[in-house]
Amino acid sequence: MKPLTATHVKYYHLCRRKLWLFDRDVWMEHTSEAVAAGELLHRTAYPQRAERYREISLGGSKIDFYDPQRKVVHELKKSNKMEASNVAQVKYYLWLLEEHGVDGPTAILEYPKLRQTQTVALSDEDRARIPDELAALRALLADGTACPPVLHKPFCQQCAYYEFCYVAE
Repeated sequence: MKPLTATHVKYYHLCRRKLWLFDRDVWMEHTSEAVAAGELLHRTAYPQRAERYREISLGGSKIDFYDPQRKVVHELKKSNKMEASNVAQVKYYLWLLEEHGVDGPTAILEYPKLRQTQTVALSDEDRARIPDELAALRALLADGTACPPVLHKPFCQQCAYYEFCYVAE
């Protein structure tokens, strides 16, 4: 089985269908204007980041901006509309850092277009929940049944997988 990444965790909280497809290497991001806009924002919002922070890889996940002196993960997002999945993703990064011996890391979710930030920390409840969540995620992906159903949520229209999910409708 492939190693789980922060993207798996994010999609687990966002859409089980997207997670299932992503895990099976069905990637639609290359056709999405929304994804392209997010990548552009990531490259241009804070151009000095590459000089000040490190990119690190942990357990298959890649943290783009990490400040090792302050032990802070910086995660850039286009919008706070998917806040629960964004928070789950950075909490997974924090959990991974702790699993690799970093004591007390925190994260800052940054929404440059909104000019907002959100500080995220890992609670004892999170530390207990994340391993159980990862086991449930693995069980979902190991299940040999068909792809999970379409959610039919308003955010589906902006998803890179929209055409895949709604091709028959």
